[in-house]
Amino acid sequence: MKYERRILDDELDALLQGLAAVALEGPKAVGKTATALQRAGTVYRLDDPAQAEVAMADPGRLARGREPIVIDEWQRVGATWDVVRRAVDEDPRPGRFLLTGSASPASPPTHSGAGRIVRVRMRPLSLAERGLAAPTVSLGRMLGAPGAPIRGETPIDLETYAEEIVRSGFPGMRALTGRALRTQLDGYIDRIVDHDFEEMGHKVRRPGMLRRWLAAYAAATATTSTIEAIRDAATSNEGDKPARATVLSYREVLGRLWILDPVPAWVPSRNPLSRLAYPEKHHIADPALAARLLGIDLPRLIEGGEGSVTMPRDGSLLGHLFESLVAQSVRIYAQAAEATVGHLRTKGGRQEVDLVVERADGRVVALEVKLARTVTDHDVRHLLWLREQIGQDLLDAAIITTSPSAYRRTDGIAVIPAALLGP
Repeated sequence: MKYERRILDDELDALLQGLAAVALEGPKAVGKTATALQRAGTVYRLDDPAQAEVAMADPGRLARGREPIVIDEWQRVGATWDVVRRAVDEDPRPGRFLLTGSASPASPPTHSGAGRIVRVRMRPLSLAERGLAAPTVSLGRMLGAPGAPIRGETPIDLETYAEEIVRSGFPGMRALTGRALRTQLDGYIDRIVDHDFEEMGHKVRRPGMLRRWLAAYAAATATTSTIEAIRDAATSNEGDKPARATVLSYREVLGRLWILDPVPAWVPSRNPLSRLAYPEKHHIADPALAARLLGIDLPRLIEGGEGSVTMPRDGSLLGHLFESLVAQSVRIYAQAAEATVGHLRTKGGRQEVDLVVERADGRVVALEVKLARTVTDHDVRHLLWLREQIGQDLLDAAIITTSPSAYRRTDGIAVIPAALLGP
């Protein structure tokens, strides 16, 4: 298959021109290997048992070969990290190593690699990378200066966004539909439960309980539900609940597998705000996994149906999965602009902003996600509140919608169809 260039490729090209080693991290099937191979001089595939066995017998060989040296699934041979770190210490020429990893190892390297190996996150395809429409609004330009142009039209409608939620952003699944796609997603989830946990050194004694907890976490998508609330939903409030330590181990392993991708709370660095709450907002690496865990298909999702597990939330499951789809894309665009993403919530939820994109200097772009074609004054009230609180530190603010048109309201708030937002 022809390689389709990713937004991340520009970042990798820039980093490898100046740095000796880069580690590309993200969940399985996200496209790390395909992206790394575009730059490979030598390839070591450590998910191949034969190559892994040789590498374990002679780890030093991983530093030999025509550069760049790609070490795929580096975490399968624990010595790899330290071999690369020492090689960089001895010869820090740029573009020497590109490591890919689908998990953080159960036994971390003896040295963090700080200053030698830079870690880069890779996520499933953003909306801009899926070829739905040519983006007309740049998050990078919004971060660059106030008053970025907001314009464009798109025929993409609610049903298309819903289809993108269930279709998946994993590149290898994009060509699949119907039963083939459902089976592939089921197989992905089965591998997590039946294989990956044990490979990470965690024996799953009750696989059914882990599956129910994963479904409950999926039902909590784009909420700040507590651990206890998710645990209760997983067990339908029955007395036989997993211990808190078990739930925490689920989260820890799923985080190391890059399956959970929560948005952290935003902590202002320039303008302290009072009464902020600091829970993370729950998201799964790909909203299609969340939909499949809940057993909900496209027709039921569009009709406003719920999945196999329900959680208290404001709005429909579709609305929350749409927010997760947008959050996934925004994080890719923000990374390209060297920015970070958080969410804002005051205590009691009186004010909330779904996504706060922050530059290195602390100035921000605030984004609210609405499953709607029209935007009212009520929809922008939290963004206007934030503008009052932080003034010029708010570079721009927008509502991301399913509407057909991108424009700027008279109050200065932008309205942007999700398909028209790009890096």
